[in-house]
Amino acid sequence: MTHILIAGGGVAGLTTALALHAAGFERITVTEAARELRPVGAGLNIMPNAVRELDELGVLDALEPHAVRTRELRYYHRSGSLISVEQRGVRAGYHWPQLSVHRGALQRVLAAAVRERLGPSALLTAVRVTGADPLAADGLPRVSLDHRDGGRHGCASLAPDLLIGADGIRSAVRAALHPGEGDPPWNGQLIHRGVSRVPAERSAAFMFIAGDDRRKAVVYPLTLPDAEGTVLVNWACVGPGTAGDGTAAHRGDWNRRVPPDAIARHFADWEFDGVRVGEILAAAEAAYVYPMVDRDPLPHWSRGRTTLVGDAAHAMYPVGSNGATQSVVDGRALAHALATHRDPVAALAAYEADRRPAMTELQLANRRLGPEVVIRLAHERAPAGFPDIDAVVPPAERAGIAARYAATGAFDPASVNAGSPYGGPARGRAR
Repeated sequence: MTHILIAGGGVAGLTTALALHAAGFERITVTEAARELRPVGAGLNIMPNAVRELDELGVLDALEPHAVRTRELRYYHRSGSLISVEQRGVRAGYHWPQLSVHRGALQRVLAAAVRERLGPSALLTAVRVTGADPLAADGLPRVSLDHRDGGRHGCASLAPDLLIGADGIRSAVRAALHPGEGDPPWNGQLIHRGVSRVPAERSAAFMFIAGDDRRKAVVYPLTLPDAEGTVLVNWACVGPGTAGDGTAAHRGDWNRRVPPDAIARHFADWEFDGVRVGEILAAAEAAYVYPMVDRDPLPHWSRGRTTLVGDAAHAMYPVGSNGATQSVVDGRALAHALATHRDPVAALAAYEADRRPAMTELQLANRRLGPEVVIRLAHERAPAGFPDIDAVVPPAERAGIAARYAATGAFDPASVNAGSPYGGPARGRAR
C-alpha cells in the first residue's frame, strides 16, 4: 500500500490529504510542526473555483457556518472616490459562492475531516520535516523528521513512497529540491494584519480595497452579526517599510506582534462609505506585521517521487485572494493525477504540467498588483481624487483588467461553472 507523507498541516496539506483519500489512497500521513492546531492568523477569501473543490470533497457544509458569502467587492481611491463595484460569487453568476473565513476556522474544519476519514493518527502534530533527499539510493525520498513535544525531543528518518511538500514559504522540501535558493525576496513593503470585533453598523457588508501608490487597506467581514450585534472583521494594511523591517529572520514569520495603535494612527483619516479604517484597526486585540515576500517561480516542482503544493510551490503576494484558493486546487489536481497514472513519477509530471505554468503567470501577475492595479492607475491619473471614474479609468479598461486576471487563475465564471476538471458533477451550490 502506497505511503504518502505530506509535510505541513495547513490549508494546502490538509486539502491534499482529503483529496488523496477521496481518490482512493488510504495510507497518508500529515506532519505539522505546531503542537496543536490553534485559530491563529487572520482572514482569507476563498474564490469560487476552490469552493467548488471543497464542495466535491464534502466539507463545504461544515465550513459555511463559519464563513460569510462575499457578495460584493469595492475598490476605492485614497481620497474616498469610488473606483468600481464588482459582484462576487453567486451574485456574479457563479454556481458556487466566494467565502470570507478566518484561516483558523478553515484549518479546523479540514483537520476534523482528515481525522474522521483517515483516522486520528493521520495528522501528527509537533513533527517537523527538517530535510529531505528526493532521490535516495532505493529511488524513494528519504525524509528527516524532528519531533518536539514538551520536554521531549527526538529525530527520525523515514522513506515514504511519495513526499509532498506543503510546508509553506520556507519549505524544507522545496529547499531539498532547489538547494541554495536563499530567503524569500522582499519588495520593500510591510503588511499589518489582524481581526477586530466591532458593531455591525461600524463595519460594511461588503469587501473593500482602498489606497494610492504607497498605502493600501483591505477590509471585509468574517462573520454575520452575533447576538450582541457585532461582527468579526478582517483587515490588512500595506505600506512602505525600512531596511531593518525586511531582515531575513522576519521573512515568512507571520506571528510577529505589534500594538494595533502603531498602525491605526497611519490610517486614522481613511473613511469609505462610512467605514473608518482607523477605528477598525484600533479595535483589534492584536496586530501582526511581516514583510511582503513571495517566491520566484520555479523551473520545476517535482523530482522523482517528491513534489510541492501551495506556498511551497508558488508563494505569491496576497493579491486577488489566490493564496489559499490555489492551494486547495493544487491538492485536488495532484490527487487526480496520481489516481489516473499508474507511474507516480508520470503522475507528478502531469500534475506539474497542469498547474505550474498557470501558477507562474499568477505569481508574476500579483507582482504587477493583479486586479488591484486599478487603484494605482486611478491615483497616477487623478491623485487628488475624481468625480467620475469613467473619465479616469474607462469601464472597458477596468473590465479587461479583472477579466484577464480571472482567466489567468481559471476562476472566471465559465471555467468554474463547467465543473471540476478533477472529477465530480457540476452541481453547484448557488442558493
